[in-house]
Amino acid sequence: MDTRVLKYFLTVAHTNNITKAAEQLHITQPTLSRQIMDLEHELAVPLFDRRQHRMQLTKAGILFQQRAATMLQLLDQTKDELHQQDRELVGTVSLGCAVSSASAALMKLVVRFQAAHPAVRFKIFDGDGDFLRRQVDEGTADLACLLEPVEAAKYNYLVLPQKEQWGVIMRSDDPLASRERITKEDLYKLPLILPNRNIIRDEVSDVLQLDQNKLNVKVTHNLPSNVLELIRTGHYYTVTIKGVTTVLQAPNIHFIPFWPAKETGHVLVWRKNNVLAPAAEKFLQFVAAESNKKSPHEGGPH
Repeated sequence: MDTRVLKYFLTVAHTNNITKAAEQLHITQPTLSRQIMDLEHELAVPLFDRRQHRMQLTKAGILFQQRAATMLQLLDQTKDELHQQDRELVGTVSLGCAVSSASAALMKLVVRFQAAHPAVRFKIFDGDGDFLRRQVDEGTADLACLLEPVEAAKYNYLVLPQKEQWGVIMRSDDPLASRERITKEDLYKLPLILPNRNIIRDEVSDVLQLDQNKLNVKVTHNLPSNVLELIRTGHYYTVTIKGVTTVLQAPNIHFIPFWPAKETGHVLVWRKNNVLAPAAEKFLQFVAAESNKKSPHEGGPH
């Protein structure tokens, strides 16, 4: 598949009009129409719904639009990395981070790394563990900082020094805010917001010996920033890590740890059998050195 055709497709998808797209691409309308039809024939699916002179993406077209944009982005990034000069490190490091104290620490390392290698750019994004692992699997992320536990048999990983306490976040004027610890008996009485990931819920439940069927779960989420407004109403309590309050710096929000205590570590993961680009490899080595690791190792976190 010619990358030129991918660019043609993305232009038509953006303009929803063959004539406008042809003008932008400086080619004739019949040529562009033929290229798009050949692409649909090659993929054996219609990418556009052609109605009233408009080119609306089909469901398959929307998926292909996402993939085509990713392929062209990776190609451009690879060209940059292959043409880097011997005397200067260049390229883009794609780094995904869970919202935690480790993400804040990594951002400080990014600043220091770019001070030493100013031609290196970073593409940084956040998300829950499922999203970040998917980005690594698909090759759109070089590295991802994840909270343990991680289903990481297929990853290389570097253990990061940051640890997180699990507990409950509530309004700071809540009657429970004066407590030093939250127990499972307390949780059974609260309207809760829980993480989407079952592996996280199961890990917390094992430590507290929770019966999840007794929990009053009102909301689930993938990112804690999305539920802060619910917490501020005073009608909800969210199970999360202490680092969320540090990263988001939310006023009038209070964290109370669990009893028995539950602590979670962090890992920086990348795909096995995958050669990192020079910029990503150099950044990984830099993080490893700062984490008092002589070298990154392979395997899955414990």
